[in-house]
Amino acid sequence: MNRKTLLLYIALPVVVIAGAASYHRVKRNTELDHQAAVKAESTVAVTLVPVQERTFRPAVAFTGTLLAVNRAELKAEVTGRVTRVAVQEGDTVAAGALLGAQDEDDYLLGVQAAEAQLAQTRAQALQAQRDNDRAVTLLEKRSITRQAAQQAETVYHATKAAAQAAESNLGLARLRLRKARLVAPFAGQVARRAVQPGEMLNPGQTAFEVVDNRKLEIRADLPTEAMAQVKAGQRATFRAIGLDRPVEGRVTQVSPSLSQDGRTLRVRVEVPNPDGLLKGGLFVEGVILGEGETKGPALPATLLKAQDRDADIFISEAGVARRRKVALGPEQDGFRPVSGLGVGVQVIDSGKDLVAEGSRLRVISGAAPTSANGGFAAGGK
Repeated sequence: MNRKTLLLYIALPVVVIAGAASYHRVKRNTELDHQAAVKAESTVAVTLVPVQERTFRPAVAFTGTLLAVNRAELKAEVTGRVTRVAVQEGDTVAAGALLGAQDEDDYLLGVQAAEAQLAQTRAQALQAQRDNDRAVTLLEKRSITRQAAQQAETVYHATKAAAQAAESNLGLARLRLRKARLVAPFAGQVARRAVQPGEMLNPGQTAFEVVDNRKLEIRADLPTEAMAQVKAGQRATFRAIGLDRPVEGRVTQVSPSLSQDGRTLRVRVEVPNPDGLLKGGLFVEGVILGEGETKGPALPATLLKAQDRDADIFISEAGVARRRKVALGPEQDGFRPVSGLGVGVQVIDSGKDLVAEGSRLRVISGAAPTSANGGFAAGGK
């Protein structure tokens, strides 16, 4: 094979690949140009939502994480091997329920031995007391010497002290047994099980985590500007991923001082959760509602992305789509205040992802987003 033939074999596949890539690129660009032309030249079916006038209260936005008010990490207090695990993660437990135990039989035998020792020393102390009482009587009758009476008294006090020591030893044995048994400090659920039967546990090592999700809290750090607006007892509302409705809570505590850097104020919001729908660890975003009311233009929160503070939206002007940049306030009762649009302006809802600046619109009937408090039904011509 000569050199020219070799070069031909090498160059031909390269040319074919390059040609195919160029063809697909041209085809893709043509398709994108076609889509742009369709957007610009044809009509797009949309539904419209009017900007409404709503009443809003002063609001301070916050973010935070839901935590159980009652939560506890149960750690080993004694050294020992895990001999029993009575629960699984997710189990519901009552207050005082046994979760696990370490060397339970050994500690139980220790209690039984201490009980036997106490019974023996008490019997000896009782007999010594009788002997001492008899010695006192005989000494009064001069039937025994004073030395014999003193000896009986000494034995009585010694056996009494031994009984007290045995009682203390029994208390310590029971305490060790109690510490070897890990029990739920309150009613709740097992959030984490970190041990298996047969493992060795040392003091301070976490074995279980128990939470009571019936009452949750949010600890939020607010900007110092909110210091004069936030008070205990105010209502708070928030949303979280996976929730289709706002959730309410109450501010129960406002820190008496700012953070060390002087930039934030810590507040505590309690959230009742009797149905257990909310879970600890859930990230939330909401507002604390202040006093007083103001009116202004608003849109349903369901039409807007929850995390947006500024947004580009499309409105309908004479049947043509126009892009507008607006500023959004925190959600209240299913609506968000809007700056940059007047009341009555028609905002594109369904079909907003298909329009571009200048697209011609064909308004169709359809249900607009419904607010949490009943909102409006939707747009048409």
